[in-house]
Amino acid sequence: MMTVAAARQLRDGIACFVGIGLPSTAANLARATHAPNLVLVYESGCLGAKPDRLPLSIGDGVLADTADAVVSVPEVFNYWLQPGRIDVGFLGAAQLDRYGNLNTTVVGDDYATPAVRLPGAGGAPEIAASCREVVVIVRQNPRTFTARVDFVTSVGYGTGPGDRERLGLRGGGPRLVITDLGVLEPDPVSCELTLTRLHPGVSREQARAATGWDLAVAEPLTTNEPPTADELAVLRALRATAEGSRP
Repeated sequence: MMTVAAARQLRDGIACFVGIGLPSTAANLARATHAPNLVLVYESGCLGAKPDRLPLSIGDGVLADTADAVVSVPEVFNYWLQPGRIDVGFLGAAQLDRYGNLNTTVVGDDYATPAVRLPGAGGAPEIAASCREVVVIVRQNPRTFTARVDFVTSVGYGTGPGDRERLGLRGGGPRLVITDLGVLEPDPVSCELTLTRLHPGVSREQARAATGWDLAVAEPLTTNEPPTADELAVLRALRATAEGSRP
C-alpha cells in the first residue's frame, strides 16, 4: 500500500530524484502504469533511466545502460538538483518530527557517542533543500515519529512557518509523508504534519497511537483507494525481477 500510494503521487512527465528501495519501486511502478514519461534521475548521474528491472543500487549497470544521459555526481547536484530542476524527491528517515525534519545521522543526545550511528546524510539534505516538493516514505511508529528528532539531517519546515525562507532553502519542502498507516500533509498555516488520509482497514486511533506527538487529524479524514488489480500485477512483476537479479 505504501508503494502504490507513493507511485500515485508521481505525475507523467515530471522529473523525480529516486533512491533505492521503496522509492525506486514506487517510481518504476508509476512509469509502468500511469506515468510512462516520468523522468527518473538517480544520484549516480543517470538521467532518464528506464530500467527493465528494479536496480539493486544507484550504481547498477541497468541504470546507465537505459539512461538518456550519464553525467558526473557533482553535475547531478550542481546543475540539476540545486537550481530546482527536479520536481519531486523521495526520502526516507530513521526519525521524523511534526514539522517534517528528518534524521538519518544519529539516535541519542550525544553525537560523539550515540546510541545508534546511522548511515548519514548522503544526498538527502540537498534533496530536502532544493526539490520543488519532497515525498517522505517511512513506517509509522513512536520510535520513528518523534516529537523532536535527535539530529536534523534534512530540514523539513524547521520549527514552523518561515524557517525554510529564513534558511534560504529554494525547494518547497515535504508535501506528503506516506506511511504504512496513511498519508500526512503539512498544514498550510502551521506547517505541522496532519493526518489527511488512511489506508484501508486503518483507524485514526491506530495512527495517533503510532505517533510520538499529539497528531492533528484532518476533517473530513478520507481513505485511500486500495491497489487496483493492474497496480498489484505490475508491482509483483517488478519485485520478481529484483529477486531474479540477485546472485
